[in-house]
Amino acid sequence: MSKVVVGMSGGVDSSVAAYLLKGQGYDVIGVTMQIWQEEDACSVEENGGCCGLSAVEDARRVAAALDIPYYVMNFKKEFREHVIDYFTEEYLRGHTPNPCIACNRYVKWEALLNRSLSIGADHIATGHYARIEQLPNGRYALRRSATQAKDQTYALYNLTQEQLERTLMPVGAYSKEEIRSIAEHIGLLVADKPDSQDICFVPDGDYASFIEEEVRSKTGESLPTGNFVTPDGRVLGPHKGIIHYTVGQRKGLGLALGYPAFVLEIRPETNEVVIGTYEESLTRTVRADRLNFMSVEDLTEPKRVFAKIRYNHKGAWCTVEKTGEDEITCQFDEPQRAVTPGQALVLYDGEYVLGGGTIL
Repeated sequence: MSKVVVGMSGGVDSSVAAYLLKGQGYDVIGVTMQIWQEEDACSVEENGGCCGLSAVEDARRVAAALDIPYYVMNFKKEFREHVIDYFTEEYLRGHTPNPCIACNRYVKWEALLNRSLSIGADHIATGHYARIEQLPNGRYALRRSATQAKDQTYALYNLTQEQLERTLMPVGAYSKEEIRSIAEHIGLLVADKPDSQDICFVPDGDYASFIEEEVRSKTGESLPTGNFVTPDGRVLGPHKGIIHYTVGQRKGLGLALGYPAFVLEIRPETNEVVIGTYEESLTRTVRADRLNFMSVEDLTEPKRVFAKIRYNHKGAWCTVEKTGEDEITCQFDEPQRAVTPGQALVLYDGEYVLGGGTIL
């Protein structure tokens, strides 16, 4: 009997994942990853968060109801290094990172998988809405979930072949409504628990204050303010500091220019935030590095793909080609707005994830 460690967040998706795998004959072990630094800081748990004490208690109750062993594993060190520090450093570089992608790749998979294999498990499993298939070319790839309304492949594009081979995602074959129905049918208390929202370690959504506190605690210094400027360098007025802004942002700028103003670029070396018009915020060309290919080993020639430039982007057609050893360039058919450095560019070949990278 194959042994599988299920990452249980206390939510309905991972709970039903454990139930489904047990029903398929796996020897299931439930594990909650303790990742946040301070237990009482995780007030996000009230909204169905995945890292506080209530998540542990919910997961423990589910494991007891399913009659599977349950453990809490400490991954605070890995989370601090690969997620919190990365998140802070990227913002200071003028980028807008997606910490969930980093957490998936380096904590929920790399760290949990290694720990699970060390205790004799054959696989790990999660409650993500995605499917894993081995293609005719022998490679493992993510396939979109059975329902477009709840597809999480974008945030998982960075998983390696070794990680995919050892991962099970039973929830990807169902819709969210079906998963809640299963949970209700078997009497799980979390059947109606809300989905988690926002970034778990910034429960109030105030990223700038979080980053300012991180920097202050390490250096004792405050972050500098700077100027809003036009693309040609004309000063439009002062801003609060580059960490308060992201490329594509329109609201909260505090500028009265007589036309809708958008953030076009962030320049950390001069603490400038470049402002322009809607038309200036559009581009057809998107470059990315830190590549991870999934359905193919590498990109050897230009290819037509469907691409997403952020999690809630509906996606658009483009032609992608390799333009460096660790760089791809996409030429989109239609101009795209708010192409944001630090976000992920994820490429789809039909229903499968071809690969992706970090937008430059």
